[in-house]
Amino acid sequence: MARRRDAQQNTSGGTPATAALTRAGVAFTLHPYEHVDGERHFGDEATAALGLDPARVFKTLVADLGGERSALAVAVVPVARQLDLKAFAGALGAKKAAMADAVAAQRSSGYVLGGISPLGQRTALPTVVDATALTFPTVFVSAGRRGLQVELSPADLVAVTRAQVAAVGH
Repeated sequence: MARRRDAQQNTSGGTPATAALTRAGVAFTLHPYEHVDGERHFGDEATAALGLDPARVFKTLVADLGGERSALAVAVVPVARQLDLKAFAGALGAKKAAMADAVAAQRSSGYVLGGISPLGQRTALPTVVDATALTFPTVFVSAGRRGLQVELSPADLVAVTRAQVAAVGH
């Protein structure tokens, strides 16, 4: 993992996600943009505001794997795609998966909807990054709040989140 200090100097990026990257010595670049109150298509908003390819911008989704006690897990998929719940469950050895309740996702991650990052979550959860991430030199994910994306290498994203890589988007 490369180390770059310039990104750490941006005081607008003080989130648990950027702190996790800094601790790991990962090179990253912050990309702030103006979040519009009331907007609920957060990934599309970030893609449009920053002029990015929606295949390189990844959304963080929290899913419930069910079972006796609900077990949460994280999927990181391109904004341009949907989560394939069956493939996601299979990648984690579960029988099924469903989208988690918004309150549970926020409580577990420590972030608000639209700002949930796969990095620096309050509770570390099993994570799966869609395999398409590896086709890009860098990808974008939420930096931990609405209006802020972080750009980093997909290898660093996988390493810091301790993710599996699988085809979970369709």
